[in-house]
Amino acid sequence: MRSLADIHRLEETPLEQALTVRSTYEIFRNAGHAFGGKTALTFLRTGNPADEPIRWSYAELLARIHQTANMLHALGVGPDDAVAVLLPGCLEYHLALWGGEAAGIVQPLNPLLTDEKLVALMTAARAKVLIAYGSDAESGMWSKAMRLRGQVPTLTTVLRVAPHDEAPGAAGALPEGVAEFDVLRAAQPDDRLVSGRDIAPTDIAAYFHTGGTTGAPKLARHSHGAQVFTAWASVQVAGMNENGISINGYPLFHVAGVLPASLAALSAGVEVIIPTTSLLRNKEVLANYWKLVEKYRPTSLSAVPTVLAALANVPLDGADISSITYCRTGAAVLSPELAARFERLFGLHVHESLGMTEMAGISTITPPGVDGPAGCVGFRLPYMQMRVVALDENGNASDREVAPGETGMVLFKSPNLFSGFVDPADNAKAFTADGWLATGDLGWIDGQERLNLTGRSKDLIIRSGHNIDPKTIEDALGAHPAVQLCAAVGAPDAYAGELPVIFATLVPGASATEEELLAFTAARVDEAPARPKWVSVIGAMPMTNVGKIYKPELRAMAALYVVNAAVAEACAELGVPEAALPVVKTEGESLVRVQIDSAAAGALAAPLQERLRKALEPLPFKTRIAAQ
Repeated sequence: MRSLADIHRLEETPLEQALTVRSTYEIFRNAGHAFGGKTALTFLRTGNPADEPIRWSYAELLARIHQTANMLHALGVGPDDAVAVLLPGCLEYHLALWGGEAAGIVQPLNPLLTDEKLVALMTAARAKVLIAYGSDAESGMWSKAMRLRGQVPTLTTVLRVAPHDEAPGAAGALPEGVAEFDVLRAAQPDDRLVSGRDIAPTDIAAYFHTGGTTGAPKLARHSHGAQVFTAWASVQVAGMNENGISINGYPLFHVAGVLPASLAALSAGVEVIIPTTSLLRNKEVLANYWKLVEKYRPTSLSAVPTVLAALANVPLDGADISSITYCRTGAAVLSPELAARFERLFGLHVHESLGMTEMAGISTITPPGVDGPAGCVGFRLPYMQMRVVALDENGNASDREVAPGETGMVLFKSPNLFSGFVDPADNAKAFTADGWLATGDLGWIDGQERLNLTGRSKDLIIRSGHNIDPKTIEDALGAHPAVQLCAAVGAPDAYAGELPVIFATLVPGASATEEELLAFTAARVDEAPARPKWVSVIGAMPMTNVGKIYKPELRAMAALYVVNAAVAEACAELGVPEAALPVVKTEGESLVRVQIDSAAAGALAAPLQERLRKALEPLPFKTRIAAQ
């Protein structure tokens, strides 16, 4: 695929003829037979390239999927029953996902959520079985699973997944209603589905929760047909085949890791590498990433922009990364500075894509060989319809389609559109009156009919690819009696992309310290990643001319705060005298300038400039250092 004309040619064949696979189970049955002894999954025990991995072939994966589905069937799981999954990155996650979908409906869960949120999600899904990691080494998962047991009315069984290389029986006796995943699985036939189930494309395959930092849970329903289409279309547009090898560092409770990065790849015979249970949160994996590339020879690199930013700080040290022919990102808009830096350092052009839970993980793709500017997320998928419409006065999608090049909200209709939320009340804002998905993404269509993103209609804070609703933080701090107004934004961070912070004004005559307000807020925000890093009390809140809080100015203030902290640290380390401290100020809403007085700093001017360059370059915010 090199142009929309290529997609049009593909669409000349009716979709029902081009895509005959009906379920994700059929994908694995076909792949098991087609690729047999070829490696499907490679699990890295550690981030050390010298350590031996664990490998499963396509035939072994299919056999284990059969066993998992048959085990769940024996536990009473039917097509309408949910199987909740609380696992880190591991081989068994793929058994839970695809065996779960062959038996019933799989429900991947974010382990960072609080017990209360997890109980709410599992209760909404009416989960019958929970598959959980049998150790607290990863986010305290086993203790969390044991606490959840008695709180979900429909839950009948907890299956314990033993950590890799655990000695048999090491866990000791398990409570009633709790069993060893592998022990029960091994007792099942591995060559067929005992249930004899004929899975229809409209059958629900999975429940994915969106966000996770807002109040009530929103469970999106994926049909088998939607997930199959995502896999098929991804293979067509991205050109995947059995010669491919990929490192999947996305968490498997997220659609990006499950569908485009796993299901699509495995449908095409790609070898998928799982980089330890901690994935790309593993500091050893990040530090050795290029050495791992040299050893395992992946043909593609896919990661969120924040991970790319972290990798940009890892030197090659002579590692051969020539196997990588395609580099892709998504989940947040790529900054031009990061795109340019990545290409300069590694010779890799970063191709962007757009995906979302409501479209089974993928909406647009920039194919290999098509280079676009930062923010260009590529062509729509085959058989998909895409529109860009103007926003109405409330920031929602209007009926007016905008001209090419004009920015508006992106709308889709597609075969991989989700089947709505579990709670019908959540569907009201998801669709327009005439049935288009209202994405909330803002963008425009260029002359090649590629989609270019400019931001989001809601001011979500994107921390390492996770969406944090600022209202969660604002509601928490707003409950403090001394606070008059408050607004949360993302402060630039070299690793996470954005970290949540919050600004506040106080009721006249009231007093409260920033430390007090921070503690007050943190105690009222459930999910740890959404708790603000700092609170800043300001004299007046910036406003638009219609009285709305103006967040672009707050983001610039947050960036100024971060740059000031970096400048102070560099000056302290070099012993720069107070009279020679640089002047830091914002210019507009998108630039922070650092001015070094060379005469005052003397011999320290050059090392200070270099120290600041290294400190500020990784930030996803434009900074400029000048010496005079």
